[in-house]
Amino acid sequence: MDVKRVYTFGNGKAEGKADMRNLLGGKGANLAEMNLIGVPVPPGFTITTDVCNEYFDKGRDEVVELLKGDVERAVKHIETLMNSKFGDSSNPLLLSVRSGARASMPGMMDTILNLGLNDNVVEGLVKKTGNERFAYDSYRRFVQMYGDVVLGMKPSNKEDIDPFEAIIMDVKAKRGVKLDNEMNVDDLKTLVVRFKEAIKKQTGKDFPTDPMDQLWGAICSVFDSWMNERAILYRKMEGIPAEWGTAVSVMAMVFGNMGNTSATGVCFSRDAATGRNRFNGEYLVNAQGEDVVAGIRTPQQITKEGSIKWAKQQNISEEIRKSNYPSMEETMPEIYEQLFNIQHKLEKHYHDMQDMEFTVQEGKLWFLQTRNGKRTGTAMVKIAMDLLHEGEIDEKTALKRCEPNKLDELLHPVFDKLALGTAKVLTRGLPASPGAASGQIVFFADDAVKWHEAGHQVVMVRMETSPEDLAGMSAAEGILTARGGMTSHAAVVARGMGKCCVSGAGAINVNYKDRTVEIDGIVLHEGDYISINGSTGEIYQGEVETRPAEVTGDFAELMKLCDKYTKLVVRTNADTPHDSEVARNFGAVGIGLCRTEHMFFENEKIKAMREMILADTQDGRENALEKLLPYQKQDFYGILKAMDGYPVNIRLLDPPLHEFVPHDLAGQEVMAKDMGVSVQQIQKRVNSLSEANPMLGHRGCRLGNTYPEITAMQTKAILGAAIQLKKEGYDPRPEIMVPLIGIVKEFDVQEKVIRDTAKQLFEEEGIEIPFHVGTMIEIPRAALTADLIAERAEYFSFGTNDLTQMTYGYSRDDIAGFLPVYLEQKILKVDPFQVLDQDGVGQLIKMAVEKGRSTRKNLTCGICGEHGGEPTSVKFCHKVGLDYVSCSPFRVPIARLAAAQAAVEE
Repeated sequence: MDVKRVYTFGNGKAEGKADMRNLLGGKGANLAEMNLIGVPVPPGFTITTDVCNEYFDKGRDEVVELLKGDVERAVKHIETLMNSKFGDSSNPLLLSVRSGARASMPGMMDTILNLGLNDNVVEGLVKKTGNERFAYDSYRRFVQMYGDVVLGMKPSNKEDIDPFEAIIMDVKAKRGVKLDNEMNVDDLKTLVVRFKEAIKKQTGKDFPTDPMDQLWGAICSVFDSWMNERAILYRKMEGIPAEWGTAVSVMAMVFGNMGNTSATGVCFSRDAATGRNRFNGEYLVNAQGEDVVAGIRTPQQITKEGSIKWAKQQNISEEIRKSNYPSMEETMPEIYEQLFNIQHKLEKHYHDMQDMEFTVQEGKLWFLQTRNGKRTGTAMVKIAMDLLHEGEIDEKTALKRCEPNKLDELLHPVFDKLALGTAKVLTRGLPASPGAASGQIVFFADDAVKWHEAGHQVVMVRMETSPEDLAGMSAAEGILTARGGMTSHAAVVARGMGKCCVSGAGAINVNYKDRTVEIDGIVLHEGDYISINGSTGEIYQGEVETRPAEVTGDFAELMKLCDKYTKLVVRTNADTPHDSEVARNFGAVGIGLCRTEHMFFENEKIKAMREMILADTQDGRENALEKLLPYQKQDFYGILKAMDGYPVNIRLLDPPLHEFVPHDLAGQEVMAKDMGVSVQQIQKRVNSLSEANPMLGHRGCRLGNTYPEITAMQTKAILGAAIQLKKEGYDPRPEIMVPLIGIVKEFDVQEKVIRDTAKQLFEEEGIEIPFHVGTMIEIPRAALTADLIAERAEYFSFGTNDLTQMTYGYSRDDIAGFLPVYLEQKILKVDPFQVLDQDGVGQLIKMAVEKGRSTRKNLTCGICGEHGGEPTSVKFCHKVGLDYVSCSPFRVPIARLAAAQAAVEE
């Protein structure tokens, strides 16, 4: 059976449609759909994503052979609809070649415009249009783009500018002009000649003159770009599988650079930064699309409202704005009205905020792309709730529209208002992506990565960013650019990442060679501190203090909606009253893991703890534990009080004792002095605690069973705190968890100590507190014998960090030595310590839940490892019937949304 590899569209007809995005990519599917609903789209064809996989499996030559007939027929289809001929010197058709994966990857892959030009065809274009400047402007753009993307013309080092830009700057300097559109026809002809010479010199290749050769070079380059460094990094960041591949869409060129009745632009049906229901966007007269996205020229606003706001941000008078930077609404009112109506139609059709690209060719509007727009976390929540209120989507769709991990952005710190009052404002740019960022200035992506890895917070400062800067943008706290608007590469990518960004700050001048930036006469060097406000566009000298973010009304409403649908509740992992309060404010309904060992590391506590470890008799240990008891009781009092009325699951001492003693001579000398013993005694005890494999050694319940007095002290502290709170009128709900059991008998011995201690305490105090004793399932044997354990334990909490470690046999402390290679070679798809392994570890959890509930029907089961805040892991926990997940306080909203999504997806 013949495989269909090419799908055509044009003139209101299309072989594809919107629901074919997996095959045609997002761009190809939406181009087809726009045709079907009557939006003006230049005709073209899409080569499927499956061909991308064939390309990497079979190689270039075989795939070109497979596609040849289909592509030639599809080109003829465009020729018929455009009434022109590809490669013809009297009536030429030019093409654009664009990438389009099923998931939006803005700027990560390659595009080639004006394809089909050579020395003969350009003269035909001059005759056809009567516009010599336009023809040669298109030709120099084509040679530049093709040279860069297909022939690999790049700067020789990072401090150098692009070799084509260097030639452009030289030509403009000789002519004494500043802007690209001020160059005359002779300048443009010079550029074409010099560009081709530079390509030959640097690559050793002649520029191809045959249009069909050019087309195959461009198609194959788009496929190649699926595996370029930045696309691979972006996929890794966004969790996009490599096997999805990219489609290639080839379209008839329409031209925004044919004079003052032509333009190009990018627009959004709502504000991608704030979510406000406000049509907005940017355009350039007499330009092509790449000019807007690349940020080389600062674009103008589409709406009058946006233009006035932009001028205020730039301190430009209304008079200058009207004459120099008018909006499209003012200069092209008829086109603006068409654009407004179509963007509204597209949003209604897709029921979501749209990000659109368009070109105006001599007064005719063409749409080149629509897609669900990338947006910040704040905008994501607002748009979902607004569309729900507008009746465009239902509650379940509103929940599914929100990406759990993006909620993290709503919890990022903001600048402290008092600190802002004294901060020195250097200048301001466009508020491209909200948030607050302070850090040391770096100018290059690789430096941003290095500095970040060394523990520095950095702000990346550039004239403009390009897709090559992705790794640096990811490592930086924020991004600041001199050029580019709200739809530039920096702005769009920063919003997608949830990074703070200020773009188009015209007053900054970056000198890459000296590694300095001058802002209104003030020179800052690499390493100096700077702060940027992505919500206002202001740029401050030095570090500005931040404070925690406050949740907004839309955010609270979304969380309420989560509670309406969720079955799996969310607790928190917290070891202090402060963390408990933070988590409770984010909607946590209890504590799923309170680690007691974190409480022992303060001055007096660590001394008493070390005294206990040093003691070689039970009496000695009990004396030291007696000193620890009031401290432990005070800690538990604060936590139980903060979680009043909610369950608090407290894990008994878990780590091996060697973690509490110093291993360096200086630390041992201090300890010897504090304890009033010799350094030799300390060293002897430290050496005796040394284990070949401490994670599998004397820790957890093994510690409690060897030294039951530790368990007794902790039980007294927990229940003593609860008794005190009960007397004060609170409702404490403690749960005592025995860690690391593999044998029922281990649990039995610990439970007896806990129950006996509790009984004695209750008798002494004359008050009884209801409490539960459960266990942590983190050893595979415990999961395998869960039915027997559940006869004794009242609840299970799955410690997935250790359970993953013991199931895989990977040490989580040493996995970094081989994990990068395993991920690169696809031996592992993801880090199993970050994303729950559902096929292995997950099956142990599922089995333990089923077995446990077979002997104790009302067995409460939860998860408290790091996986408790990871959305896919949360959804798995819902599926296997857990009662709760527990995660760090700032992951609580993320887990709540993931739990609600699991319920509505079921």
